[in-house]
Amino acid sequence: MKDRNEPPAASEIATLKPTLSDGLIHCAVALALLLGGLALALSDRTLLYIVGQPVLAFFFVHAFVLLHEAGHDTLFPRRTLNRVAGHAAGFLTLIPFWNWQRIHARHHHYAGWQDLDATTASLVPRPIRGYERHIINFVWATWLPLFALTYRVQNFWNLPRVEHYISNPANRLRIRVNTALVLAGYVALAVIAGPLTLLQLIGPAFLLSLVFQEFLILSQHTHVPQRLSEGQDVRPFAPLEQEAYTRSLRLPEWLSRILMHFDAHELHHMYPYVPGYRLRQIHYQPINEVHWWRWLKAARGMKGTDFLFRNWDDTGVRV
Repeated sequence: MKDRNEPPAASEIATLKPTLSDGLIHCAVALALLLGGLALALSDRTLLYIVGQPVLAFFFVHAFVLLHEAGHDTLFPRRTLNRVAGHAAGFLTLIPFWNWQRIHARHHHYAGWQDLDATTASLVPRPIRGYERHIINFVWATWLPLFALTYRVQNFWNLPRVEHYISNPANRLRIRVNTALVLAGYVALAVIAGPLTLLQLIGPAFLLSLVFQEFLILSQHTHVPQRLSEGQDVRPFAPLEQEAYTRSLRLPEWLSRILMHFDAHELHHMYPYVPGYRLRQIHYQPINEVHWWRWLKAARGMKGTDFLFRNWDDTGVRV
């Protein structure tokens, strides 16, 4: 008899595929947030400008999730549509699409091996200098999104570091061209609109979005015990094995739906070919899922150095 909480086989969820209508709905939500937020932010009335900033912040978060889905080819059923949506979302959320797609593919390939996964390698346990400790603990205590910013810059804009993880010459060229075109687009936008105008229009919103993105990103693998290859040739963990090395949050249902169940991170690693907006249709209770408020209180109750560079086996705080 099958265990009630046994992960389903791929054949049991074969119908959970991306659809054109779902992809268009989520793109329409992003467009509505962008246009509505810009309309409010462009108002001469201070109150409307202030209201527009969290709307735009939510757009940036939603665009980040769109980028994630498009990178997996799970937003739309056709690859061409995923590429168009991915490049648009990447430009709007300040992440070149090809850079994201290749680094994130490596993340899924080596999830669980902390030193081989480009997105977690910087958090491998190491001696922390005194000044580093003070800076890390200060920004963690004050909620300054330094880690979300570092994650973005190091993993997707630091080309020497990105290319260190990309061996294919064609992919390296694609990444360089994508980065150059995105930068050229930002320069053109700044020239047309004016850098100070852009900063006033979306600056607070983007900063606020980084705070929320940091909350989401750090909930997924940080402070969860990981393995270290230490230079050895190791076997990547299969998708179903990766559940043990990640964490899921349980956001309010309405928010989880809008964000395409980005909080269901264990299910995503176990079934990366399933669209995010259909993940909750998988009848399985992940082992590391935790309510978002419980996780937030526990994580923010620790020092930044303990949360980032240690895990629950070290601290005894299992969240």
